[in-house]
Amino acid sequence: MIDNSYMVKAWHGKLNLVYANSQDSTRLIYTHHQAPLKVQRPFYPEGQEICHTVILHTAGGIVGGDRLTSDIHLQPQTNVLITTAAASKIYRSQGLPARQIVNIQVDDHAHLEYLPQETILFNGAIYSQDLRIELAKNANYLGWEIMRFGRSARGEKFLEGEMRSHTEIWQNGIPLWIDRQIIPGNEEVFHSPHGLGGNPVLGTLIWLGNSVSEEIIDKARSLIIENNFAGVTRLQQGFLCRYRGNSISEVRNWFTNIWQNLRINYQNRGNCIPRVWQI
Repeated sequence: MIDNSYMVKAWHGKLNLVYANSQDSTRLIYTHHQAPLKVQRPFYPEGQEICHTVILHTAGGIVGGDRLTSDIHLQPQTNVLITTAAASKIYRSQGLPARQIVNIQVDDHAHLEYLPQETILFNGAIYSQDLRIELAKNANYLGWEIMRFGRSARGEKFLEGEMRSHTEIWQNGIPLWIDRQIIPGNEEVFHSPHGLGGNPVLGTLIWLGNSVSEEIIDKARSLIIENNFAGVTRLQQGFLCRYRGNSISEVRNWFTNIWQNLRINYQNRGNCIPRVWQI
């Protein structure tokens, strides 16, 4: 029987962000939020051209029955980096699923770096997420997702519950990348070489909008840590990196090095690690 008290406590959070270019400066011109989602005041550690935005989840974690919806729009010639203030925690469910929906529109000559901190699924969590990105002809997108299944530092494994993920990235009505994942929580999937393979951490990084050189691909592959299941795949308009291993810091370091290399080669930007990651 489902505990009805969770229906009363469930959050239906919303976030709407719109960015525009004004005199070579990217500005957050419209924001609307509904608890528990909130956004910090934008800041500019790299100058006015690129706007850094930190999304907050004020409730501290996501429970069964929660539904969080974010709509993000980058108007032409804007440059935005979005991250989160902390790791997302998906708590054990009493029977209801938790859901997160993110819709992103990136207009002509706009560039988005969407780099949320990791998501931790507690054993017994039931969670689904949908990410849809619409790119204009000359838009670019770099994003990553890092997930830990179970609080492994406490010896917990993801043996109950379920995670569903659905990502679609389109450009001018053409699908560039569509990815669906289902990870049920049980012993077989946790230990199977076709599932988690005994590893609690999965990571995905994707760059889309421009084709990349062999040098970029080779560099990304050269940074792979030995003895881990990781790989780099060329896509028609970008490339994809996958990780399966034991360490959040390990996959984050790999992804960060790839990201910084892309910044140097395609955006003429140097290193600028978000301050909130260092807290």
